[in-house]
Amino acid sequence: MAEITAKLVKELREITGAGMMDCKKALTETEGDVESAIDNLRTRGLAAISKKSGRATNEGAIAVALADDSKTVALLELNCETDFVATNATFTGFAQQLADMVLANDPADIDALKALTVPDSGISVEHLFADMVNKLGENMPVARFTRMAIDGTGAFAYYVHGGAKIAVVVAFGLSKQETANSDVFKMYGKDIAMQVCAADPIALDRDSFDPAVVDHELSIYKAQAAESGKPENIQEKMAEGRLNKFYKEQALVEQAFVKDMDISVKDYTQRIGKELDDTITIKSFTRYNLGETAASAEEE
Repeated sequence: MAEITAKLVKELREITGAGMMDCKKALTETEGDVESAIDNLRTRGLAAISKKSGRATNEGAIAVALADDSKTVALLELNCETDFVATNATFTGFAQQLADMVLANDPADIDALKALTVPDSGISVEHLFADMVNKLGENMPVARFTRMAIDGTGAFAYYVHGGAKIAVVVAFGLSKQETANSDVFKMYGKDIAMQVCAADPIALDRDSFDPAVVDHELSIYKAQAAESGKPENIQEKMAEGRLNKFYKEQALVEQAFVKDMDISVKDYTQRIGKELDDTITIKSFTRYNLGETAASAEEE
């Protein structure tokens, strides 16, 4: 049994929002296992969460580069040691330069990125890193990058939020490529990326969820329903109702649109498609939250 320390209780409180004594009780009952304690609190209705949020542990910035035809995009996270450097224009400009190079060159990994030659300079990206470290006085590793391309008709849209701490890219399927050039579509695409940023969905739609996640959620809802003391057939309906609510909160296309809570993201998409005389489909989304890879590594 793990020791129930104040630090452990604080961690559970930050994750769930539950009270200190409730968190301590849940940890005691689960022998200090945080994941089991989260389920314990949820079963008792004391935590309304479905996953741990990423905990940023690094300073830095996320940059996005989008091709002129909107069919290729790159995201890159560049870390540093202090917020002072993270907000420095030289540092954010460097992050953008690196994202642009990922977009143009499609390097296989970070080592391949560093081996690239900076246009019009003749020096390698690795040497550029050394120059930037000398100039800004901090270590600045690339945490990760992603480059994506659309085959056929479609377009990417993106949104960067919170001083470049969160970035979202969304891929769309289109019937007509010219739709991607429309100001209406560009605003719509940014709106959907903002939706992912604000509402942080787990999956695109019901079919996109990991079955293990759905099974886990359903087990929680069945446990909650069992505590009601109602007949089993009623309990089943209660659990199914809560699962449907989970889908509406966590599946992007079913979420209430943040700019108009009376309609869903799916409704908004259909409305824009009708306006542009096109069939628009949300294909996927990618969300970068600064520091989440470092947080994941610490938890392993």
